[in-house]
Amino acid sequence: MELKVFNQEGQDTGRTVQLPDELFAVEPNTHAIYLDVKQFLANQRQGTHKTKERAEVARTTKKAFRQKGTGGARRGSYKSPLIRGGGTVFGPKPRDYSFKLNKKVKALARASALSLKISEGNLTVLDKVALPEPKTKLLIDSLKKLQAVDKKSLLVIHEPEKNVILSARNLTKAKVINASQLTTYEIMNSEKLFVTEAAIPVVQALITR
Repeated sequence: MELKVFNQEGQDTGRTVQLPDELFAVEPNTHAIYLDVKQFLANQRQGTHKTKERAEVARTTKKAFRQKGTGGARRGSYKSPLIRGGGTVFGPKPRDYSFKLNKKVKALARASALSLKISEGNLTVLDKVALPEPKTKLLIDSLKKLQAVDKKSLLVIHEPEKNVILSARNLTKAKVINASQLTTYEIMNSEKLFVTEAAIPVVQALITR
């Protein structure tokens, strides 16, 4: 598959780049995408939620009132979940939400996500992304010329570009990541995907390893 190469000013460079069909022209597998995104989000969870059960609540165990004659239910101590401040029944406990996913499934998910972006016309190959100084306005100007300033954009570069990374920190709809950190979640969470030429081999190595 061939795609045109643009510069960061949004102009056609007159060149094309050959993209591997096994990564950018596969039949999208939506279930694989779902599993990979689910794993990514699950791995981000800290799982530190906790409520105290009846045995952990520091309250008196003194009998509230006599067994008979009050017309009230026999509820036991003040640790009872029926009383305000008592223990919680079947409350959340600390747990690990992460789970493993087959490498082939993850590779299929990334390839499916990239192919989906191309089929939608939302993947653009850039010759490079560079700024003379760390200035948000310069990056906004480039995004305007690429018709992506009002859309959630992801710029994938092959190596850290300090000026570009610093310029994107204040933008809520633009993110810059290294090609080695590309995930299915990041691809699907963006409306416009921009990949530099030098990043393509890195992405290919990441998926096919």
